[in-house]
Amino acid sequence: MTGRRVRIVVDPIMCDGHGLCAELFPERIHLDPWGYPIIDDEEIPLPLREHAQRAVTSCPRLALHLVESRRPASSAASADRTGKRRAS
Repeated sequence: MTGRRVRIVVDPIMCDGHGLCAELFPERIHLDPWGYPIIDDEEIPLPLREHAQRAVTSCPRLALHLVESRRPASSAASADRTGKRRAS
């Protein structure tokens, strides 16, 4: 997944709220009051991929995953409020 756009997701059924992910990847993962992860849904830039991968592989419940992003990188920046792409 080196050249692809990826993001990190959590399987809420598998997660037990250990909080290790937030310690290893605080740039994108914060904990709620009960210790469960709140994940920033943004794509992970290349310089942070190693941190994200370390959080995924260190999860004691294997609840974190790196997945290929489905939305184009420019869609958020070039979409209006209705979700339609604006002409450039």
